[in-house]
Amino acid sequence: MNELFSARLKKLREDMGLTQEEMGAAVGLSSEYISLLEAGKRTPSIIALSRISRFFQKNVSYFLEVQTDPFEILMSDEKLTPATKEVLTEFRSCCERYLELEKITGRPANPGPLYTGSLSPENLAVEERRRIGLGNEPIRDIFRLCEINGFHLIRMALPEESKISGLLVFLEEKNAAFGLINSTLPFDQQLVAAAHLYGHYLKDRNESPIIDNLDVLVDEYVTLYSPREQFAQAFASKFLIPPSKVRELIDRDIRSRRLSYADVLFLKRYFGVSTVAMLRTLRLMSYLSRSQFEAYFKFDHQKEEEAIFGAISTEERGAAVEQGGLILPERFYLLKKEAELLAEAVGDEPEEKDKDQNTADEMHDNQQEETEKS
Repeated sequence: MNELFSARLKKLREDMGLTQEEMGAAVGLSSEYISLLEAGKRTPSIIALSRISRFFQKNVSYFLEVQTDPFEILMSDEKLTPATKEVLTEFRSCCERYLELEKITGRPANPGPLYTGSLSPENLAVEERRRIGLGNEPIRDIFRLCEINGFHLIRMALPEESKISGLLVFLEEKNAAFGLINSTLPFDQQLVAAAHLYGHYLKDRNESPIIDNLDVLVDEYVTLYSPREQFAQAFASKFLIPPSKVRELIDRDIRSRRLSYADVLFLKRYFGVSTVAMLRTLRLMSYLSRSQFEAYFKFDHQKEEEAIFGAISTEERGAAVEQGGLILPERFYLLKKEAELLAEAVGDEPEEKDKDQNTADEMHDNQQEETEKS
């Protein structure tokens, strides 16, 4: 135990840029004791282990057990088809290349906090929005939001038989989190899948890997899954559509408890979500009666929206181009370009530079071929 505990304790302390004195003061232990723990000359007491694990927001098991590579766990899952595992192999390559670019450029991502305790899904959504300065305003791009908060989201086409909406892997030794979103899903489902995974990232990433089935994105079916999935889906709903903003808009602009279908579409476009997601939120908040909800649910949402507003929302029009295939984060390309400039500065061989430049393009072409086959 001592050797494993010592190595992980020292790495975590150094990753945070703390001296032994600073860390000792933070957890209520002497710097001499921290030094002995890191040298493997002392075994931590239960109290010390508890304080240290809380401070670093890690499970106690992190310090005591050898962590299995989450990709190896995925590849050993007999429920996943060979075609799905082939995509996951490519996903792993994307993750490794992303980490390599961060290392080359000296720009590793700073992961967001790991929330512990008994926060409700709504309170977690409120707290995270407060932390990142969103307040209760709409999220205009959930994918960029995840990326700038340390959660790398890569969109790839998964085989239909996989029935996977997304998955999360957290590489503890690298302190890096990656999410895979099934890019064959309709865009509105990709948004919910991203917010759902972000909930896992904030609360459950130490339980990596996490695979989300398609059903966890549907309120009527998620109740059949574990409390963890129910929490993540409730978080996603509140994170994308803050109830406080819904009430504010209705009280200030609509001023009616009985909402028309046009009101629903207005709110849907404001928050940038699907009509179905907006309907469910309004029903849960008692702004729609059951009969209204059922009647509005049956409408041809796209046709009605075009009839009222002249076109579907800008986000959905742009999203049609992005559905399917490989979609890497913009930050990936930013770091890739910076790495190329660094390579030019030190005079790397041209063929090596060209190889790096073509990596993402090759991945994209492979994904497009698989999409066309399916």
